[in-house]
Amino acid sequence: MERLVADFGRMYRERNEALAEVASAHRDALLRLSRAAEYRDDDTGVHIVRMGFLAGALALRLDQAPAWAHLLRQAAPMHDVGKIGIRDAVLKKPGAFTPDERAEMNRHPEMGAEILGRSRIPLFQLAAEVALTHHERWDGRGYPSGLAGEAIPLSARIVAVVDFFDALTMDRCYRPAFDNERALAMLRNERGRAFDPRVVDTFIAHAAEMISLRDLVNRQHMDLNDLCDAGTPIDLF
Repeated sequence: MERLVADFGRMYRERNEALAEVASAHRDALLRLSRAAEYRDDDTGVHIVRMGFLAGALALRLDQAPAWAHLLRQAAPMHDVGKIGIRDAVLKKPGAFTPDERAEMNRHPEMGAEILGRSRIPLFQLAAEVALTHHERWDGRGYPSGLAGEAIPLSARIVAVVDFFDALTMDRCYRPAFDNERALAMLRNERGRAFDPRVVDTFIAHAAEMISLRDLVNRQHMDLNDLCDAGTPIDLF
């Protein structure tokens, strides 16, 4: 009987280890798919790493549970994975979109949710939620569904703010980076329009921490593995 119990215990541990390895492999594959989407958009890939850490840190400052903040840190980099399905002629077009091109580009949230949303793994479910809704606006003028206010999931409201700030403060092929103060002013200007006022206020109140965290990610050359292996975002200070 003791041997039977020991065998069952071993089998249970091996089962859990195998499931953890499968989940880790799926997560790693999707994070690298996210990086592929970012490279197609003329980015360096580090933007998605910074976004993950900033989203997790902002979630903590919004009094969310550390476990959820950790999950969001891993999910946030997948926000634009749907861009993998957009033609280069549209994705990399230097000028304004035609109405048809804009309609195609605006399909990437639904494409991302389709890629991510068929899994029962909580990380992928949260990532699909972010991918689908991160271009919704607080005032209801976003896409793809025209959600407004708190009908937009908190995960997407957080990711939208950190994506906006980080994108403004990085060099792009069509413009140099804005300085931190100008980017914060532009973020403040969108408070209550594009973005949740409480999320904006919290980001601005802790802007020094957020900027320090962003700079730490850059200095330490953090990569996709760090999104999964590090402690809570605030522990990095």
